[in-house]
Amino acid sequence: MCWIWLLAAILLEVTATLLLKLSDGFTRIGTTAAMAMCSFGSFYLMAMSLRQMEVGTVYAVWSALGTALVVGAGILFFRESMTAMKAVSIMLIIVGVISLNVSSQREKRDRSQTASIERVDEDNR
Repeated sequence: MCWIWLLAAILLEVTATLLLKLSDGFTRIGTTAAMAMCSFGSFYLMAMSLRQMEVGTVYAVWSALGTALVVGAGILFFRESMTAMKAVSIMLIIVGVISLNVSSQREKRDRSQTASIERVDEDNR
């Protein structure tokens, strides 16, 4: 369930960012209010995911996927350019997030194995 909360938080944050652009420097009150509600909702849902996930993993996925989606939306909706450098940069961000998740999983597994070995040693004494 925590991954669902996180994905919903990312979608709300992307929506908030797009609304921020459309708010025209906070001069459009309705758009600004919608942006604020999406931002609040995003942080609330991210907080829900943090109940069960590591903060580093949550923030890395939230920021990386959010960045990639905002870049894509900028290209799609605002006719922003897609350059080779942007594409490579997004790929590097994604690779970094995957690496963080893999390292977190290995660290958890190593801690679990160490704890199991220590329990066996204590039982044998």
